[in-house]
Amino acid sequence: MSSKSIRVATDVGGTFTDMVAFETDHATGAVRVVTAKADTTPPDFEMGVLNVLEKGKIDPAEVDFLVHGTTVVINALTERKGVKVGLITTEGFRDTLEIARGNRPDFFNLHYQKPKPFVARHLRRELPGRMSYRGIEMRPLDLSGLPDILDDFREQGVLAVAIAYLHSYANTRHEAATVEAVRRLWPEASVVASHQITREWREYERTNTAVLSAYVQPAAERYLTRLADGLKAKGFRARPYVMQSNCGIDTLDAAKRVPITMVESGPASGFWGAAELGRLIGQPNVIALDIGGTTAKCSLIENGQVRITSDYWIERDRKSAGYPIMVPVVDLVEIGNGGGSIAWVDDFAKLHVGPHSAGAVPGPAAYGRGGTNATTTDANLWLGRINRDYFCGGEVKADMAATELALSAVGDALGVSVMEAARGIIRIANNNMVNALKLVSVNRGYDPRDFTLVAFGGGGAMHAVALAAELGISHVVIPAAASVFSAWGMMMSDLRRDHFVTRLVDLTPSAAAVIEALFGETEALSRAQFAQEGVAPAQVKMQRFGKFRYQNQEHTTEVLIEPGAITDTRLAEIEAAFHQAYEREYTYRLNAPVEMVGIHLIASAEVGKLKMVERPLSDTPASAALKGRRDVDYILDGQHQADIYDGDRLEPGMHFDGPAIVEDVGTTMVIHPGYRVLVDGYSNLHITLKS
Repeated sequence: MSSKSIRVATDVGGTFTDMVAFETDHATGAVRVVTAKADTTPPDFEMGVLNVLEKGKIDPAEVDFLVHGTTVVINALTERKGVKVGLITTEGFRDTLEIARGNRPDFFNLHYQKPKPFVARHLRRELPGRMSYRGIEMRPLDLSGLPDILDDFREQGVLAVAIAYLHSYANTRHEAATVEAVRRLWPEASVVASHQITREWREYERTNTAVLSAYVQPAAERYLTRLADGLKAKGFRARPYVMQSNCGIDTLDAAKRVPITMVESGPASGFWGAAELGRLIGQPNVIALDIGGTTAKCSLIENGQVRITSDYWIERDRKSAGYPIMVPVVDLVEIGNGGGSIAWVDDFAKLHVGPHSAGAVPGPAAYGRGGTNATTTDANLWLGRINRDYFCGGEVKADMAATELALSAVGDALGVSVMEAARGIIRIANNNMVNALKLVSVNRGYDPRDFTLVAFGGGGAMHAVALAAELGISHVVIPAAASVFSAWGMMMSDLRRDHFVTRLVDLTPSAAAVIEALFGETEALSRAQFAQEGVAPAQVKMQRFGKFRYQNQEHTTEVLIEPGAITDTRLAEIEAAFHQAYEREYTYRLNAPVEMVGIHLIASAEVGKLKMVERPLSDTPASAALKGRRDVDYILDGQHQADIYDGDRLEPGMHFDGPAIVEDVGTTMVIHPGYRVLVDGYSNLHITLKS
């Protein structure tokens, strides 16, 4: 056995590709943490990963465990860079994608148009055959017309085939037979069936999910293959893992088969890291905030549990209904506000920040790469919140002339000074983020004052205290290596699969056996999948959830089901838990029968999860990490001369008061007046109001 081991996580973001590596010396137990950032390199995203490893001086040949998060799937969807897809569906249902849902957000727009389907009508084909909603075959599948359909698909330039039949969530036999036939007749084509992704009902959502998965599959497969080959060429010999949208990791081969499960892999890892950190420091109730270069994302974590939903939509906004993707995704709110978000003034002299971003190239005006638009980063720099002499960790010389020019353009449009324009940009950005935080807390029946705010990403620590003050949150935690915290979260993730199965069951005494049998069947299937990948049954952990509703309602509320066999006695406990969860979310409960619509099973296994070791607290005063003082504008709290601390020299046990700024290579932490900071044994910063 080697005397040391190296575990690496890489995360491809919209602006930067992050890396965090943990090098453990088994002889001494010492752990060396290495972090690095490199520019994201679209469309060859794998180059950014290889670059950040080189920048961090990590030799892939010495790496024992590597997990990767990527934006390649969401980028392919939003930029329409997938392949031409052909859809095969049940006779009479080719227009399911066109009909979609009636949830038009721009309700009073008489010229409203539904989002254009990813598959044109002439590429949507039908085959005879029909299953009932109970999974009973009503009409046999007729594949006699399949060869002609595939011949036509070839002529039309189709590269991927999606298969989605009516009620295949209840019986997968027809879809499985069609997949087998397509692979036999056209082995070169990518093919995916809806049941391979989800076993939930709702035909439009399931069909669209299959189509979008087929749309990105060739591109994702090429990317993951190039990444694996690039790592192998540099000597990497271990099995690489990929971060999924459900806060778990999966094998590279599994991700290639169903890449749509990676659609939100980057944010998922950060929120899982926040949940793990909360458990580590004794704060299980957390609101997690991730502010990067392009977006700000937030999620609520209750009792250490990250909420997972399959009701996920892309491109949904005030004017478009968007597109559903029915895969397990961390329940989050995302807005176009990050460090690179562009400030602009509309025709009515109203200031906006985002959603458009300056990206990495040209980036904010301060980068000196030709950017002319003022961004949140430029405003923070002008106000002294970011150190102009230590910009981007000292790697970039701040172009203050370009910054002033960009901010002046905003100020002139508003009729205010450069300083007032910078303050306004930060206030608008903060207001946008507060609204997002309210969407995951107040709007869902939670009081944010009962939670700890965990802020990370390149910009999270810069805005966290101001946001907490607005929401009445008294405890803010900035994780160690906050700028690459999403990559750290991957190191804390398990191999994980989420199984959703639809089955309508009334909660009557006879239902216990039916529900228990459904869970047992799904658990056996999951264990078999893990066994095929060399995971021993003893390693696999199961967690059960049920999706319940009042009878005849449209949507469901998910309830955790505690371990143990489901009996008639326990049904009453489960029903009571549903009433409580429903009332918290909707403020009332009904005296009506309850039914289960389906189950949600989480199957997980540890594969290289990092074990954190708490360091002893030091008696060294914080003044040992002091690097100077400078004037900082705290917006609503006014201008103050702030103590500037070197984040790399802070030790566990150190404490100090605001106004202060903490700087490290990846981020800047803004500590407002009236707040106290304590460094814990894991090097996290705890920021609280002074009593």
